[in-house]
Amino acid sequence: MSRSSSSSRWHSLGRQQQQQQEWWWWRWRRDCAKRPGSYCSPVTSSLSTRTHKEPLECRDVVVQNALYTGDLAEVQRHFSERAEVNLVIQAKSHDLRWTSQKWGLWSLTYQQELTTPLHITASRGYLDCLRHLLLRGADVDLAPGGQTALHAACAAATTDCARLLLSFGADPEAVSEEGFQPLHLCRGPGSIECARLLLRQGAKVNAWSEEERDSPLHVAARLGLAEHVRLFLRYGADLEAKNAEGQTPLNAACAQPHPPQAADDYYDVSRQLLEAGARVDAADLDRQRPLHLACKTANHRVVALLLAHGANVNLMSYSGNTPLHNVLQGAAYRLQHQPELAVRELLNHGAVRVWPGALLKVLRHCCASPRSVEALVNCYEHVPVTEEWAEAVPEELAQQHPRFFQSLFALGQRPRALQHLARCALRSHLDGRLLQALPELQLPPALHQFLLLSFEDVLY
Repeated sequence: MSRSSSSSRWHSLGRQQQQQQEWWWWRWRRDCAKRPGSYCSPVTSSLSTRTHKEPLECRDVVVQNALYTGDLAEVQRHFSERAEVNLVIQAKSHDLRWTSQKWGLWSLTYQQELTTPLHITASRGYLDCLRHLLLRGADVDLAPGGQTALHAACAAATTDCARLLLSFGADPEAVSEEGFQPLHLCRGPGSIECARLLLRQGAKVNAWSEEERDSPLHVAARLGLAEHVRLFLRYGADLEAKNAEGQTPLNAACAQPHPPQAADDYYDVSRQLLEAGARVDAADLDRQRPLHLACKTANHRVVALLLAHGANVNLMSYSGNTPLHNVLQGAAYRLQHQPELAVRELLNHGAVRVWPGALLKVLRHCCASPRSVEALVNCYEHVPVTEEWAEAVPEELAQQHPRFFQSLFALGQRPRALQHLARCALRSHLDGRLLQALPELQLPPALHQFLLLSFEDVLY
């Protein structure tokens, strides 16, 4: 090969590299311009103010494998003193999206996202590799993919990595492309230490996310993170801050569906918020109060807690629903949460009963929860049972609970028992004061529970 052709080849390769760098820099500036005023805007970008260099793309699989596996020796070899450390790597996210490569042809592919060596090592907890990169001059706030390495460390709850990044000057209030600060991404029980580190480094406990307008307390309450809630309250979190849906943290905690095994966590969160002074009847944009929302999720312990703190049992939402309507509508779908306990709690606190003509409709919705039907029916002296009631209950349910449904269908053929009528008369007389008056009556325990609609799995 002649010297002239060799020189021409190297010139061409250099030109290609320069064009690639220019393209990455243009893309970086374009993405930054979408969110002016944030940490990644052209004016305040750590890239432009600190290094004044474009991030280079790394397609070397060997280098990427070293980073993803946390191979310190290989990371030290590839990121030596002379090597560029602020690299950008294209990675596949865990999210699938529809994409079209040709007109009319769509396919589900993993969304491409941009990451850096710093993000990879921080999110996977490779502390030694992360320290090596930082000591080699990695930009601690570089965020080509929309978030910093500190965001990634907090989301993954890698506490030691978060501590190291902060010690190298990572911004604890950096705002991601989605509008979250690192404190918003402390979303797991293991991230409590990350949250403590951020608050000690000056992160604002009442910072709002840009779109949802959630505070960290909203996020912790929604996820049932009792330790996080306790921490944020200690740092002065605003109990009445409202997000874009008009929810306070207490609303957010009560509204979140959760499995039965998480019910105690949400009870603990709600208890902390109420004891700290949260308004028990705060309404969201749909005029739903915490009691409406807790009844939708059928968390009977939270329902009882809210009622004990003075929640109004008969307030209506914009849709016209009371808390009792909400729990009856969802009873069949939340059987493991024991919705009948929430129904009984509401009735014992003076909830307005369902119009008798609508009881057949309630039966159709709630027949899968016979005890919910039992608690409701036992509040009436007379129930207008017809042949339609038997038709409203699927045969398999009638066979699973034969004693209860047979006694229910028989109510249309005979009057209620005298003992039940006496219960109705006393409950009616003590309407709204039942729970306050019962201790004064000094009734035998069995009669006391009978007045409070104890479950017998039969009607008479």
